[in-house]
Amino acid sequence: MLKAVIFDMDGVIIDSHPAHREAWRAFFQTVGRSVSEAELDFVLDGRKRSEVLNHFLGELSEQELQQYGDRKDAFFMQRSRQVKLIPGVVELLDRLRSATIATAVATSASKNRARDMLNQWQLTEKFDVVVTGNDVARGKPDPSIYRLACQLLNTAPANTLAIEDAVSGIHAARAAGLVCVGVAGHESPHKLRAAGAAHVVEDFVDLSRSQLEGLLSSHRASLAAPG
Repeated sequence: MLKAVIFDMDGVIIDSHPAHREAWRAFFQTVGRSVSEAELDFVLDGRKRSEVLNHFLGELSEQELQQYGDRKDAFFMQRSRQVKLIPGVVELLDRLRSATIATAVATSASKNRARDMLNQWQLTEKFDVVVTGNDVARGKPDPSIYRLACQLLNTAPANTLAIEDAVSGIHAARAAGLVCVGVAGHESPHKLRAAGAAHVVEDFVDLSRSQLEGLLSSHRASLAAPG
């Protein structure tokens, strides 16, 4: 039985990837690092901010990670007007709440940026739990963030769905024992299914609570089937 749904934030709740690309490109220019469009795909794969910085700039001190991370987030907030909600997400959240199904956010974003984005769209009160990159030592594809979200929701992974738009996020959710729905934005449906998504949607306009329950039930049944 479906007890909870855990949402990634960027690319799932908000359409923020174009703003992210621009913000990271602007930040890298300030440190003299030239980054190609193909390389920027790395920042959209659900990684923690610190992991992105270490990937492109090498090992950094905690002070540098904080300083550079704050600078990048400032560039992002300058572009926050570009950010839009994924169609149908508010209505889906309201339907889940009406059905007493718990909801959470599990995002690799920093706590400050997650708070600012959810407040900007008046979404904070629609979630029972918000887990961010600040709350876990390792980012996606490590399953820690989903395990922590389930723990805080007091729900078993077997009764919980994850919604993700990145390959690393799907790997994290599945490693934590959750069935995952993919949102095809910057990744193709084929890639999301290959990563392990049980179902792929473009947005939430036609996605109902009963469909989510059916996905969870059918996936669990297929796992239990012999042979």
